[in-house]
Amino acid sequence: MPQTHEDLSKYLADLAKPNHDARDAAKARNDMLTKPQGALGKLEELTLWLASWQGREVPKLDKVQVLVFAGNHGVVEQGVSAFPSAVTEQMVGNFASGGAAINQLCQVAGAELSVLALELDRPTADFTKKPAMEWPEFLDAVRQGMAQVHDDADLVCIGEMGIGNTTVAAALAHALYGGRPEDWVGRGTGVDDAGLVRKATAISAGRTLHADILDQPLEVARCLGGRELAAMAGAALAARRAGIPLLIDGFVAGAALAPFACAADDFLDHCWAAHVSAEAGHGRLLTKIGLVPLLDLGMRLGEGSGAATAIPLLRAALATHAGMASFADAGVAEKSD
Repeated sequence: MPQTHEDLSKYLADLAKPNHDARDAAKARNDMLTKPQGALGKLEELTLWLASWQGREVPKLDKVQVLVFAGNHGVVEQGVSAFPSAVTEQMVGNFASGGAAINQLCQVAGAELSVLALELDRPTADFTKKPAMEWPEFLDAVRQGMAQVHDDADLVCIGEMGIGNTTVAAALAHALYGGRPEDWVGRGTGVDDAGLVRKATAISAGRTLHADILDQPLEVARCLGGRELAAMAGAALAARRAGIPLLIDGFVAGAALAPFACAADDFLDHCWAAHVSAEAGHGRLLTKIGLVPLLDLGMRLGEGSGAATAIPLLRAALATHAGMASFADAGVAEKSD
């Protein structure tokens, strides 16, 4: 696992590639099934994506991990959230007792939920005053995220919990992609108009303070990010190294991966955006990172809830691919030339 900034850069320069032979085999099988080619639309695309990363003509979803990372943020001191930081730990307790939305969604989706809290009693530094993390703690969070991914997983989904982290996500997006702070801020946990102004002000102050590192994506992640965001990026990196496809949850999860995507152009090739959230900047962020969402349900909860909701859609795609008969098997005439 990466111990230094240089190690992390080397990992990002040496990423696993998709298995084109497996994709071609899956495509050949798909083209023989009893339907017009392309008639199942995105379900067919999903099957080929899974095949190319699992290295199987017929992919499977026997072991699906939903990883939720929790962290607290010093920027909350700027009045950017409608809730206090104590809620992060309280919600982690709710996850543990099975009372959260993500617990129910994982049960329906047939997914294994893991929750990792990262030093909730020690929030990151307020990024309007200093870097959110020093390199050792940033890398430690990356490594913790990497360690959560099982090499035998068929699919990994990432999500988060952290009061103040929509401000952090907006700060990362603003630093990496520009625009106005107002372009990226949303209401998060439900801030009022004055809260939106405070969020934009904090984001602007953070960008100004760290203006000298804006051309260094990994430094942006360290200076403006958070532990749970670094851990999500680490999980995405571990999944890529193991050739495991990844579903990204909402705005915060997407922003967590954006610095790595800026550092390595093809970093997100093993990823699919599960949904576009109701958080104001998410659709804009997806455009910047080049991902098209599977779902648009007006969700903005976090917790990995959008990713978990998309898992049954992938199961539907695989059911058709694995279970349908071919034209020859079913005795159905194929399209005439």
